[in-house]
Amino acid sequence: MKELLRSTDPTILAFASALLEGEDIDCFQMDVNMSILEGGIGIFPRRLMVRTTDLTRAERVMRDNEIPLGR
Repeated sequence: MKELLRSTDPTILAFASALLEGEDIDCFQMDVNMSILEGGIGIFPRRLMVRTTDLTRAERVMRDNEIPLGR
């Protein structure tokens, strides 16, 4: 899997995940449980991962919807 997106904003991650699902691109959020360690203040970014074979398509979906990749 490759990192597509890194953000501390959960709304961006949710929107990006929904867009990818709409394009039949599987994705997985990593570092979600870090919020337990940080106390929910949002200082640690979460990563949205996609299959290596889907990375180019997923990047195009993010660009088309003006979602910054944050890498």
